[in-house]
Amino acid sequence: MKNMLLMSGSKYKNTEYLAHTIKWLKEFLADYKGKKIAFLPYAGVSRSYDEYEQVVQDKFAELELEIVSVHRAKKHTEILEQADVIAVGGGNTFCLLNQMYENKVLDCIREKVENGTPYFGWSAGANVAGASIMTTNDMPITYPPSFNALNLFPHQINPHFIAGKIQGHNGESREERLKEFLIVNPNSIVYALPEGTALHIQGNQAKVLGETAVLQFSQDMQLKTFEPNTIFTY
Repeated sequence: MKNMLLMSGSKYKNTEYLAHTIKWLKEFLADYKGKKIAFLPYAGVSRSYDEYEQVVQDKFAELELEIVSVHRAKKHTEILEQADVIAVGGGNTFCLLNQMYENKVLDCIREKVENGTPYFGWSAGANVAGASIMTTNDMPITYPPSFNALNLFPHQINPHFIAGKIQGHNGESREERLKEFLIVNPNSIVYALPEGTALHIQGNQAKVLGETAVLQFSQDMQLKTFEPNTIFTY
């Protein structure tokens, strides 16, 4: 049974990097102390993979897990195949997916997670668990072979969702951008994750974590709202 924790981002309000995720991860990984996490640092652009790995190791030290970045092996799937848990960090979603294709890890991750290996990711790492990355907020600074992603959660995810227009911003709001997506892709469903929220996926059900609601947009911007602690079938 699939077991995934898909988090909107690495920060919430004034918290330090990844701090607000620890309480969720302690529960999510309660049975995995001492186990091995394969970490994908591909979304990191402004720091090296070594640096990203170290940051994540430091921030998650209290989880008592062995965190190893996949770039430590010449063939990245080797570390994934040995891992008890898979973690995918945030950053640029296009870079992340491009490297996932380049290093041929998509099928390996998909197979392991479908067979019960826990998966957690934040920001880009949550986005790429969905059907495609077409509802990312990132600039396409590189071009993956396809926008098709892991499809472990068979819908679209929009991390870092902010309702309405930011003061002084004259471009499109997030709702307007998602409306454009749904005009072109009318059969899709988008789950918008505001800051500080997450979805805990178990099988074909999802539980909303955090202090605010998760929003579901479908054709013609039909809206459903899922309040914190709501469990729904997707």
